[in-house]
Amino acid sequence: MSTKKRILFIATEMSPYLELTEFSEAVNKLAILSNNNNLEVRCIMPRFGTINERRHKLHEVVRLSGINVTVDNDDYPLQIKVASLPNARLQVYFLDNEDLFKRKFVFTDENEKWYDDNVMRTVFFCKGALETVKKFGWPPDIIHCSGWMTGLIPMYLKTIYKKEPVFAHSKVLYTLGPNTFDEKIGPNFLKVAAITDALKEKDLAPYAPADNHAIQRGGAIYADAISFGEAQVSDALKEEFSKVKGKKILPFKGDGTDLTDYLQLYNDLAGH
Repeated sequence: MSTKKRILFIATEMSPYLELTEFSEAVNKLAILSNNNNLEVRCIMPRFGTINERRHKLHEVVRLSGINVTVDNDDYPLQIKVASLPNARLQVYFLDNEDLFKRKFVFTDENEKWYDDNVMRTVFFCKGALETVKKFGWPPDIIHCSGWMTGLIPMYLKTIYKKEPVFAHSKVLYTLGPNTFDEKIGPNFLKVAAITDALKEKDLAPYAPADNHAIQRGGAIYADAISFGEAQVSDALKEEFSKVKGKKILPFKGDGTDLTDYLQLYNDLAGH
């Protein structure tokens, strides 16, 4: 009897917990589809303050919490919460930190002003997600990253985490989405994203413009495969990544598709 292949979804958003773009529903459907097709599934997303813990029945996973995630020379306690995805036998893990995520809005305040610490929040989430998987001791065959907030993860996996045993055989899919903000994420983005001296300037170069386009572009450059999650992906990203040698590309085929092409892509990446 063959061992189930493992897929990890790392997402900025996922229905029903947070719905910022249309792809949040696709993440939900893909997790369930994978779970129903002999893949072992886990999901990780940020625990933004807009997510109602009582309604969605989140509870802390004490055995996993307690990691300190160091970002820009400061330690941030990582609290991990879990919920069961409605109508599915799979778990969603939420990464939380009171200073970074416990607020009433997601990326902008009540006056629609960009949070000054969105750089810190992004790097904390990306690093925290990978450290959480290490603590799981659960080696994923496929890591599907979606949402601009996950854009650093493919780069981290191909550089400073590539020798970690838990990621030794992981293949990365990055989903490109629409540009959802016009601001620069922050003037110190590259400095904060350089979470270790082992990262080289050239490793971070694709992210240098520090805007939505650059973060997604960096994720796509480092990924083993790319998908287009919505029709509204920028023309520049479409032009650059619709055909890239050495990468599997999954185009957007319209709303309401059955998503089975993703399942085939997961199996291809996992070596089925």
